[in-house]
Amino acid sequence: MPASEFVLVYSTFPDRGSALKVCQDLVSSRLAACVNISAPMTSVYEWDGKLSCDEEVAVLIKTRKSLADAAIAAARAAHPYTTPCFLTLAVQGGDPDYLAWLRAQTSP
Repeated sequence: MPASEFVLVYSTFPDRGSALKVCQDLVSSRLAACVNISAPMTSVYEWDGKLSCDEEVAVLIKTRKSLADAAIAAARAAHPYTTPCFLTLAVQGGDPDYLAWLRAQTSP
């Protein structure tokens, strides 16, 4: 299967408010066509040698592969975490009409 033109960038935020601000900026600047913000979830992880359990929200940033680095840089600049999670996941296929819309929304 050929490399995809589109990716999902997964990230987490400490709360809906901080996620919403970053997501609105990404869509307004056309670095993302759409961003989904999840309901609060519990994240369990080790940080600085200590086990932590915190409430977070996850986001899925829908964008072009060619814009992923710029979208991550913009999100990182406004992110409240010192070391935020950013994972880029390739999109393999999708509804042609939706992908056309995604392409149009991320065009200058």
